[in-house]
Amino acid sequence: MFTPPYLRRRHVLAAAAGGVLDMAVRPAVAAELPPLTVAAFPLVDVIAKDLLKGWAQSRPGVRTQVISRQYDDHHTAMTTALSTSGHLPDVIALETAYLGRFSLGAGLEDLSAPSFGAERFKDRFVPFAIDTARNRQGAIVAMPSDIGPGSLFYRVDLLGQAGLKEADLTASWEAYVDAGLQLKARTGAYLIGDVRLLKDVVVRAGTPAGEGYFFDNQGRPQVTSPRFVRAFELARQVRQRGLDARVEVWLNDWAELLKRGRLATEISGGWMAGQMANWVAPGTAGKWRVAQLPEHTYCSYGGTYYAIPRRSAPEKKQLAWQLIQELTLDRQRQLDAFRSQDAFPALLAAQDDAFFDEPVPFLGGQHARRLWREAAARIPAVRMHRQQKFADEVVNAELDNVLEYGKPIAKALEDAQALLVHRANR
Repeated sequence: MFTPPYLRRRHVLAAAAGGVLDMAVRPAVAAELPPLTVAAFPLVDVIAKDLLKGWAQSRPGVRTQVISRQYDDHHTAMTTALSTSGHLPDVIALETAYLGRFSLGAGLEDLSAPSFGAERFKDRFVPFAIDTARNRQGAIVAMPSDIGPGSLFYRVDLLGQAGLKEADLTASWEAYVDAGLQLKARTGAYLIGDVRLLKDVVVRAGTPAGEGYFFDNQGRPQVTSPRFVRAFELARQVRQRGLDARVEVWLNDWAELLKRGRLATEISGGWMAGQMANWVAPGTAGKWRVAQLPEHTYCSYGGTYYAIPRRSAPEKKQLAWQLIQELTLDRQRQLDAFRSQDAFPALLAAQDDAFFDEPVPFLGGQHARRLWREAAARIPAVRMHRQQKFADEVVNAELDNVLEYGKPIAKALEDAQALLVHRANR
């Protein structure tokens, strides 16, 4: 199964962090009280621990602990905990890709309720981030912390060798594919690591505001729509022309191609600049630039939300809410997380810092954070669906049938639609 790149990032960057239990203990008298527990996954757990180092010091008698599991293990454990009401933490960190599964159920606390009052903070975040956290009734069930504004990374040196400029990549998705032909012919570099990256972003680009990638606002599957047809057709063109390297993001082959200048572009969240600079391909510093995605496409690659389980300990809910507010509404903490973990802040107040005007050395001194800030403001809200992850797997399986076995695109999408209709009606 192909895992979206922003999810692979969670797997790879802190592989040793799974199963870690970190506890800040107050004096012995506090040992009699149950700790305030935060359940998180790699990178997010580091941010939570940094905050909690001093957080409990101002609250005598309060103990805190962070339970960290690997990305998939964390979300599986939280699904089980919410459905059985067993071993519930007080605060849950959730990745955007899983938010639909959790927000559309009854397991999360309604933070719009008067006892929490999350609605008064809604204008402090980029609009799409807070809207994504609403359930069917329009209530906020999670607070956004970080987002991943999407952008097109490209090798400026390879474009020069091919006689191309940035506009040749961004005018349209068809132009992007055509530019790949010239890049491959003149430099030998692949346009992209895997066609699924292209398929995913083209599907996102055509999603109507207020609907989901795979389901409309009534929960009906829509994978036979023109945007899916176009996405599959472009993916097939790229594969037939030999323009994708057929390597999965975050695996060794992908990293090696980046280091050797064999991949001309990468479609990802803004955080990718930090990952390439720090460990994936530091030797390519200065050779990369970023642009907005073709056709003025704006979408987010990953993001983190914090929520409170509805059936968690009632006596600790207000304390949990205080912690969530500090994790999401504190400007300086948001900036610190951005600097240390590439966690682009969802909080608008954190986006006016001078840090956004600083050049990014890895990107040849480009003022890339301004570009990501602009993208963040324009990302449309997408309605999450509890079957979103399953739908992604179904569509990817049918794309494989098209690419590997020559299945007609119309038939592949019809079969995907039928399976999703069956699953949605269960």
